[in-house]
Amino acid sequence: MSFAKSLSVLVNTALLLVLGGFLLVIGKPVLLPILAAIIVVYVLVGASEALGRVPLIGRLPAGMRRTLVLLAFAIGLFALTGVIVDTISQVLSEAPAYQANIERLIAQGAEFLGLDDRPDWQTVQNAVFGGFSVQNLINVALTNITSIGASVFLVTVYSAFLLAERAGFAHKLSAALRDPASAARTEDILRGINDRIGDYLAVKTLVNVILGALSFVILWALGIDFPLFWALSIGLLNYIPYFGSLVGVLLPITLSVLQFGDLGRTLLLATLLIAAQVWVGSFLEPRLIGRRVNLSPFVVLVSLAVWSALWGLPGALLAVPLTSMLTIVLSAFEPTRPIAILMADQLVRDRASPPPPPPPKRTPPA
Repeated sequence: MSFAKSLSVLVNTALLLVLGGFLLVIGKPVLLPILAAIIVVYVLVGASEALGRVPLIGRLPAGMRRTLVLLAFAIGLFALTGVIVDTISQVLSEAPAYQANIERLIAQGAEFLGLDDRPDWQTVQNAVFGGFSVQNLINVALTNITSIGASVFLVTVYSAFLLAERAGFAHKLSAALRDPASAARTEDILRGINDRIGDYLAVKTLVNVILGALSFVILWALGIDFPLFWALSIGLLNYIPYFGSLVGVLLPITLSVLQFGDLGRTLLLATLLIAAQVWVGSFLEPRLIGRRVNLSPFVVLVSLAVWSALWGLPGALLAVPLTSMLTIVLSAFEPTRPIAILMADQLVRDRASPPPPPPPKRTPPA
């Protein structure tokens, strides 16, 4: 490839990325529920296939199993929304007790530092939070919950239609692309996306469920308020690589300080939650997930930054699956294949490529 052609490919790629980013920002209200529904369908199909291996449920038709999984998913999402709303109301009722614990910790800290003039809560609140208003925070939270509820409804509806039309999609694709070569290449791309993303999301969801269950047991055993909410938060945030697990642990640890005002119990909680995270992240997850997405750690960090800047927290949750889809598409075409290679963590020889030639045989000397 000549230098001019390479430069042209790079310029066109950069322009395409800029235009794509602009369209993603403008089209967020429409695109985000659709992409989230596509990701959800991968999880639901994986769960349906797992149910097919269950002795009694496996005898049901595939359509019936997918309907049951979709129904369970919808019930779980709306139950999660209910848990969030109930948690907010309980936090408001427990706010005076949290404030008293904060004042006690402030008094202990002032006594430890030898300060005679101990600051009261109002002074600390004005110094730390300034014009912070709890009522404004509640209004913002309720507005976000309403928006999330509408998005959840759209994702559920889109997922139902995608599941219903999934079986006939291959036939539609063959009819739409009359060129057999183009149809075969598109089917290979979709098959690669289905295999890689489907396996990754199914196993990642199982790992997050295990982590959430372990976290719930720890939180419940130590008497932390709202253990179900925090366990769900830890499980969901673990979809975000590197930073999600850290944020998920910090939230209940901060609450334990407000709830008990006891640093000893907080250290115990932090130790147990971090131990669960380390076990899942260092032992369980590598064994189950392995190299299914095959993305460079640097590419994962960049994708987190880009998708978070575009779509916020939902973008961070979808960053790895969407970036992995992009690498599969880029690797399917010769001009963009070098970009996919640079984004990969490990290079794997393509199965369709011919095997290397055998070494030449040495003829024995006469």
